Amino acid sequence: MLFNSYEFILAFLPTVVVIFFLVARTSHILAAAWLCAASLFFYGWWNPKFVALLVASIAFNYAAGYAIGRAKSAGDGIAKPLLIAAVAANLGVLGYFKYANFFISTVGVVTGQSSTLFDIVLPLGISFFTFTQIAFLVDVYRGVATEYNFIHYVLFVSYFPHLIAGPLLHHQQVMPQFGLARTYTPNAGDIAVGLTMFTIGLSKKVLIADHLAGYAVPLFAMAHNGLELRLFSAWSGALAYTFQLYFDFSGYSDMAIGLSLLFGVRLPVNFNSPYKAVNIIEFWRRWHITLAHFLRDYLYVPLGGNRRGPRRRYVNLMITMLLGGLWHGASWTFVVWGGLHGIYLVINHAWHKWKMRVDMPFAAPVARVASTAITFVAVVIGWVFFRAETLDCAMIFLRGMAGLAGVSPNEFADAQLGSPLPFALFIAFCAATVFFCPNSQEIGTALARRPSLAAGLVCGMLAALCLITLRSIHSEFLYFQF
Repeated sequence: MLFNSYEFILAFLPTVVVIFFLVARTSHILAAAWLCAASLFFYGWWNPKFVALLVASIAFNYAAGYAIGRAKSAGDGIAKPLLIAAVAANLGVLGYFKYANFFISTVGVVTGQSSTLFDIVLPLGISFFTFTQIAFLVDVYRGVATEYNFIHYVLFVSYFPHLIAGPLLHHQQVMPQFGLARTYTPNAGDIAVGLTMFTIGLSKKVLIADHLAGYAVPLFAMAHNGLELRLFSAWSGALAYTFQLYFDFSGYSDMAIGLSLLFGVRLPVNFNSPYKAVNIIEFWRRWHITLAHFLRDYLYVPLGGNRRGPRRRYVNLMITMLLGGLWHGASWTFVVWGGLHGIYLVINHAWHKWKMRVDMPFAAPVARVASTAITFVAVVIGWVFFRAETLDCAMIFLRGMAGLAGVSPNEFADAQLGSPLPFALFIAFCAATVFFCPNSQEIGTALARRPSLAAGLVCGMLAALCLITLRSIHSEFLYFQF
């Protein structure tokens, strides 16, 4: 079930919200159980057979977490082996579903023998619910997670606003909220801000991201089929996807936060205007924030972080980003994307170290604009690998973007995209929105402090426009594939 569908907006969501608060008048634990059941139904709408996998994963990790916590309290020395075994089991299941096809195809390329023995379907959201539970197990071992309410744990993992595409949650961010009385009492302020955030996210997805896909998809398909892209068409495809991904994924995150606010539960912010970043370090503090924190806390820091000198820091950064790229998908293009961002981060840290010893001759505003522009172009180049299905496809794009394939006045017509003027205006609108407008969180915070009738009318008109547009556009979110 998609957030941007009639069955979700007009049937599932109002039913779940109304019954949740009605049941909560009698019992908070039954209301939480109802939300668990609704979340499992939401997940099963896509493919019912994978509900069993989700339930099995939840049961296993709850039992493992409980055993690790008991062993840690008893001090009998088996807590760490239990943690290693449980994490290995999670990674094994994730590896089977997500990387078996990739491994088999890679072996086939090397050996020259292809195999059709495996055609494994990737369960929706498996990376998110697996990493969420690995974080829980590690936190139990560290003594940070101490709550073992089973209903709350099931809800923590399966909670439908974040289940499919995040944000990645830590237990302390959500589980304690399921035990608060205010969560089970409707709050007009939370509902108003929640509906506003949901509408903003829906608008990003339906009115912007899905229309940008109409430009990005055919151009990447051309490159995938081996057709050369000229300068303008290559940059058009790269920019269209750059903004499509931003509005699609940030739109989902806004909708998730808004949906959760309807139940009085606050999810962590996952985006903070990442394209405004002045360097790659700041970009990763603003883009997919919960994943960046997970990679830092559960991979980069355990590897040694920056505690063993600059060389070891650079190695740790490369390992973290390569594995972060592989987390996104079983493809060499994701590995290259992760490695590219690892190189970016190494250069960025080295630059900061050098800059501390040298006075910069540029005025601060000029330097900031230049830094933001350079960072944005670097990110765009990375997104080409992220989107391309093959390395050859990515290289066709990069050759075109570098002007090596030449320039043609009929590039848009050749790609059957019509006149370039509407596209240029659309990209200009997207850039102005991203670089100069307040982001969703800033808008939501302002409305929470000072609600107004005008804002409500604008939100209502946006919602109506989105519902009308849903008749012609109905697409999945890009991060569903991860």
